[in-house]
Amino acid sequence: MREVHFAENLKNLRISAGMTQKQLAYLMEVDQRTISAWEKKVCEPSFELLAKLCQIFDESFDGILS
Repeated sequence: MREVHFAENLKNLRISAGMTQKQLAYLMEVDQRTISAWEKKVCEPSFELLAKLCQIFDESFDGILS
């Protein structure tokens, strides 16, 4: 089973896009603390929010999770 690197991938994608956690939170319609929690591996997004992240970053599920 391969390891999931969602938290690191999310942070890298966000920084590469020149986006703050607050800006991403606005686009995702969540609180900035939610983005922070995802990046710190405190919790993970629902399938629907994950799909929205994939849309925002033009990334596949596989790409953002692995």
